[in-house]
Amino acid sequence: MDNKYHSIRVIDSHTEGEPTRLIVSGFPELNNKASISERLNTLKNDHDQWRKAVMLEPRGHDVLVGALLCKPNNPQATAGVIFFNNEGYLGMCGHGTIGLMASLRYLGLAHPGEHLIETPVGDVKTTLHSDNSVSIQNIYSYRYRKDVEVDVPSLGKIKGDIAWGGNWFFLVNQLLGDIHLHNVKQLTSICLAIKTALAEQKITGKNGAEIDHIELFQADQTADSKNFVLCPGGAYDRSPCGTGTSAKLACLAADKLLKEGEIWRQASIIGSQFEASYVESDSHGIIPTIKGTAYICADNTLLIDGSDPFRYGIFSE
Repeated sequence: MDNKYHSIRVIDSHTEGEPTRLIVSGFPELNNKASISERLNTLKNDHDQWRKAVMLEPRGHDVLVGALLCKPNNPQATAGVIFFNNEGYLGMCGHGTIGLMASLRYLGLAHPGEHLIETPVGDVKTTLHSDNSVSIQNIYSYRYRKDVEVDVPSLGKIKGDIAWGGNWFFLVNQLLGDIHLHNVKQLTSICLAIKTALAEQKITGKNGAEIDHIELFQADQTADSKNFVLCPGGAYDRSPCGTGTSAKLACLAADKLLKEGEIWRQASIIGSQFEASYVESDSHGIIPTIKGTAYICADNTLLIDGSDPFRYGIFSE
């Protein structure tokens, strides 16, 4: 790149408090004939500096989730999307999909009704409602293992469920700390300790997949439960987490604690809520639906200065 400015247009939104940055234009061209999963691999292997440029400081931050708008393969789909954050790439992102739909509406590319979205882990059905809320029918979700014990230094033996909701989660119902904003540092430390212990003790998702999300729960007065979700980059989710709520529903269904079609209200650490329900898929898993609202924050042009030594972000190798 020479010293001229390179422009990247982004739409920033937040879904129940959790930010999404939709990249509309300015990224390298990917093969539109390839699947979204194949395009993710191309972006990851050949153009990862562009993810870093928009996700890392000085333009981004560790809470932000990025969403690259892609042309879909299926002519019936409204859009394709590749999700990523400051650490790497995500198979699916619930709050990000809700943010995507709000941004597409803002851009005039989507109107109230049903929309199919292509993601690296499968097609996602969404409904854009007239009140600006969005329902997303997530991918197949299931509990992989129940009551898995992990020995965590300073915490002792912790039990949790391993479940898939589009990402791998370790879900803990033990009360390890009050889920409140004033307790974020303690909760983050607890989750990081659990994540480290899982890796060291080689406790994984299916086929050895890394468990990169830790989710804590407790009772709540305004919802069915409140959660604290630690994301792969070390930041906590301000929203109730779409894939995390999907994983929770899979565990509730497996334990027969929530009936098909029954509404589950999941609160986040900041008090925002998702409404969730599911339909049975087979004897092992479910198809969850998550409903929430996203709000447009900005329509921005990011500038990449070719002479800037930190044009691709501040990071350590």
